[in-house]
Amino acid sequence: MKSTYDVLIGPLLTEKGTLIKETQNKVLFRVASEANKIEIKKAVEEIFKVKVDKIATIKCRGKKKRLGRFEGKRPDWKKAVVTLKEGEKLEIIEGA
Repeated sequence: MKSTYDVLIGPLLTEKGTLIKETQNKVLFRVASEANKIEIKKAVEEIFKVKVDKIATIKCRGKKKRLGRFEGKRPDWKKAVVTLKEGEKLEIIEGA
């Protein structure tokens, strides 16, 4: 990886993500496919100035899509579920 800003692509703003953020203190991020858990933890702690408890990663496969007789595939991507330590809070889109 080149820098910590190359690891995190952006937050995942979904209904399920919002629910687990409020109830379990976990945040969802879209991350680089080559990134490992250590790099993700370091990037989140450095960028957002919070303490990370643990990280779970999920590789999401791209769907096959058709347009008439032409078939294509969306790219594969990686998702990270970041559990913050007790008492830590991450204000990404709060109050927007």
